[in-house]
Parts: sequence; C-alpha cells; structure tokens
Amino acid sequence: MTNKITYKEFIGTVSFASEDEVFYGKIEGINDLVTFEGSSVVDLKNAFQESVDEYIELCKELGKDVSRSFKGSFNVRVKPELHARAYQNALIHGKTLNQFIQEAIELKLNTVN
Repeated sequence: MTNKITYKEFIGTVSFASEDEVFYGKIEGINDLVTFEGSSVVDLKNAFQESVDEYIELCKELGKDVSRSFKGSFNVRVKPELHARAYQNALIHGKTLNQFIQEAIELKLNTVN
C-alpha cells in the first residue's frame, strides 16, 4: 500500500520496507527523482520536508521550474462501452468529446476539494 504526504503543495508517495524497517518515498509531480526516507513517521516527515526545501533551493539556483510542466494533452484508456457513452452524451449536449471529458474532470475535482 502506498500512502501520500504533502508539504508546500508537493506530494510525496510513501512506502514501508519491512525487511529494512524504514519508510521511504519520492516527490511526485517534478521532472527529477528526489527520494527521502526515515525510520519513524516523524523522521519521514522531516526528511520529506527537507527534501522539498532543498529541491526548491536547487531549482532556484539552477533557474529551472520547480514543478513538472503539463501539456494539457494525455491519453486515457477506458472500456469501449464507456468511450461510446461519453461520445454519445457529448453529442447530445452539443459538445466535443474533449469538452465533455474536461467538464467531467473539473466536476470531479470540484467535488473532491
């Protein structure tokens, strides 16, 4: 099971290695691989926060964006039946499939946050 941790709008994924008895994780949503670990939850949180702060500082020094850039285009794989239903629903409402999917994502995100 993978858990999430947040700090300064960064998300880290966290796992536990039972054989080493250590929590470990990586910062998600960036163009680089930045990992952290700790032997307790407190150690893990501190290591994550330190990793985020160090990454932000390094990006400033290098003049690079902190966050991964997104193009706004991605492939989504769904069952053919769902694809057909979405397409038909979009047509019925006078929308393109892209407009329909974008609205569905926005609606879902607005209900989760």
